Amino acid sequence: MNSSQTARPPTVRADTGSDFARLSRKIHEAGLMARRPGYYALRIAAVTALYAAGWTAFVLIGDSWWTLLVAGFLAFVFGQVALLAHDVAHRQVFRLRKGSEVSGRVAGNLGIGMGYAWWQDKHTRHHANPNHEDLDPDLDPDILVWTQDQARAARGLPRLLGRSQAFLFFPLLTLEGFNLHVSGVRSLFDRSLKHRMWEGALLTAHFAAYLGTLFLVLPPGKAVVFLLVHQCLFGVYLGSIFAPNHKGMPILRGADRSDFLRRQVLTSRNVRGGRLTDIVLGGLNYQIEHHLFPSMPSPHLRRARTIVRGYCQELGVSYAETSLINSYRQTLASLHAAGAPLRRPRTT
Repeated sequence: MNSSQTARPPTVRADTGSDFARLSRKIHEAGLMARRPGYYALRIAAVTALYAAGWTAFVLIGDSWWTLLVAGFLAFVFGQVALLAHDVAHRQVFRLRKGSEVSGRVAGNLGIGMGYAWWQDKHTRHHANPNHEDLDPDLDPDILVWTQDQARAARGLPRLLGRSQAFLFFPLLTLEGFNLHVSGVRSLFDRSLKHRMWEGALLTAHFAAYLGTLFLVLPPGKAVVFLLVHQCLFGVYLGSIFAPNHKGMPILRGADRSDFLRRQVLTSRNVRGGRLTDIVLGGLNYQIEHHLFPSMPSPHLRRARTIVRGYCQELGVSYAETSLINSYRQTLASLHAAGAPLRRPRTT
């Protein structure tokens, strides 16, 4: 397991003339790969302050059902911490790998109870082969099926859920926060995981502090309800950020990989919106630009969009961009289509 690297585009030399190389030169000439330490210092400070404010409010409100409002607020804050950990993992924030690894584990493991190394390895493989049925771990048919071939071969839970998965998708997202925690803990049993003891210690500290705070401040019944509301909303928020990016876009198979630029552009979808969309989705609404230049600081993605979109038009490469609501509609339509074989009567 390679937990110390993130997916990067191919190295570009001055004498190369690939489509991606020419685009890369345009992006570098525009200064869009330059680091933004001031931006990230402010963003880290803001998210840290919100995190502290949320837990302070929880303690001050105390034994009251009003704490469920805090649960909703902290679900948003946990999502923002996850987005920061994402940028850190892609080396957008810190120049040195050590700084990235330390801050990523503090944010992921300690801050929100996510196994940082496990997630980084999975995300690296996704970036290398987005929407590839055989190579993208995000298309593993563990609960849902993403293609009709997967539906035909499905057994167990995917077969049971697959026929109605479009209707079940958002309800199932309520489990995504729990899935992150469970997957992080399970990864600790993988001997190839780097810094297992450190990751385990940080995860243990998170769960001890989280559960300890809940059950010290609230009676057991309210504590359990708070936990469910908080974690379920956190899962829905995370899923709502990542679902528009690739679901419903072309799925690659076998040796169908094409060149780097087309592999990234044709399998990704942008979401239109203003500054509020940028904040809520953490810049991942510019998914095409992020996949082409994963180490580009997120505040530069909006400017990069203009360059990349125009360049794709010159090449005749399809550039997918739509509204947030329509991206969900396309996601659900693709899930419904993928499950079609499971809705057909079985022949004898």
